[in-house]
Amino acid sequence: MKIYFTASIVGKKHYLRNYLKIIGILQKLHHQVKSDHIIKVSENQINMQAKSEREKFHKKLKKWIMDSDCMVVETSFPSISVGFEISLALNLGKPVLLLHTNEAPTLLSSYNDEKLICEEYKIDGLKDILVDFVNYVRGKCEQRFTFFITSEIAGFLEDVSKKKKIPKSVYVRSLIEKEIRT
Repeated sequence: MKIYFTASIVGKKHYLRNYLKIIGILQKLHHQVKSDHIIKVSENQINMQAKSEREKFHKKLKKWIMDSDCMVVETSFPSISVGFEISLALNLGKPVLLLHTNEAPTLLSSYNDEKLICEEYKIDGLKDILVDFVNYVRGKCEQRFTFFITSEIAGFLEDVSKKKKIPKSVYVRSLIEKEIRT
């Protein structure tokens, strides 16, 4: 599967380890990951480009997104250009996974689109989230299910998630799967 990875170039100062972990997991799962435009470029290199070079790059970027099966985005550090890329991918009908460590991206957290999945993560739980997303993209996951919960349930899920070092959705899914097997 071809996966387009993007994140804030400025945010590399704080989140490079996370970016590399995400890319590494996807590559170990035998996916082609387009990420050099983030990992191998500095903010200074971009700022020093002439307008014509930036326009040429944006054409390449659009082609990379068009040629990908989906997009994975690390959004812990805000970026308007990353927001543009997400919007472009969604307009092209590409599934997009937004990963964040603390707070969901403000503008996108309330955006309602079945192809946009927003997940808080911890390094230890990344593989499960990425595998679930890839399965969703491949059509192995039949539906995305969202529902409202009380603050008491939310607190419980948060505690379990931290203790077990897994995403809340993985925990809930495991409970349902356990019930199905019994």
